[in-house]
Amino acid sequence: MLVDTRVLELLSSRLCHDLISPVSAVNNGVELINDIGNSVVDEAMKLIGDSAQVTARRLRLFRLAYGRAGSEAGLAISSVRQTVLVYAEGSRVAMTWPDNAPDEAFAAHRGALKALVNATLFAEELLPYGGTLEITASQGTESTATPMCRIILSGRRGPSLSPFTEALDGSLPVDDLTPRTIQPYVTGLFARAFGLDVVLRPVEPERVDLVLTVLPAASGEALPA
Repeated sequence: MLVDTRVLELLSSRLCHDLISPVSAVNNGVELINDIGNSVVDEAMKLIGDSAQVTARRLRLFRLAYGRAGSEAGLAISSVRQTVLVYAEGSRVAMTWPDNAPDEAFAAHRGALKALVNATLFAEELLPYGGTLEITASQGTESTATPMCRIILSGRRGPSLSPFTEALDGSLPVDDLTPRTIQPYVTGLFARAFGLDVVLRPVEPERVDLVLTVLPAASGEALPA
């Protein structure tokens, strides 16, 4: 799987953007102690501790989303669920991920949970004003023989879904990618590489669904080791 240099640059910029704030806060806490002294130790230590926790949970999620860890066979749903829910604490998007979602048939396909983690990160771009995200076990009207997972997003959306849809399906030219559309592009890239289809479906004015489906021809297939 070849990846354009611009994709790597935009993804690296996104990671640095998400990590620079908590890391800088740790540094600010240390400087506060050095500059003012013991009178601010308690306040500074709380700042350092909180920021270190934010950094750690973001790194754990990024390891699953972009690193080799998310591609390993036999990845436990419970572990992935916990990592995502802890990351989502304090987010503008409230997340619900029940214990029975996704079903075992979907999760057993190598790379499916990695694509799902990336899709949850994509959801933050779809709901810039906040909202709710629910990962469902229900297959709705889809064939029960097809392993799939549905993410229901509710909330006020941005003015247009078109750039996100085009980035997700890979039709958006790489040169037109932006910091906001790099995540859907990467989500689609990982999904296709692991033999999954991922589509964005508007349902209501303030609801869209992200549906991930294991393609029949890809059953049991995955990226080479």
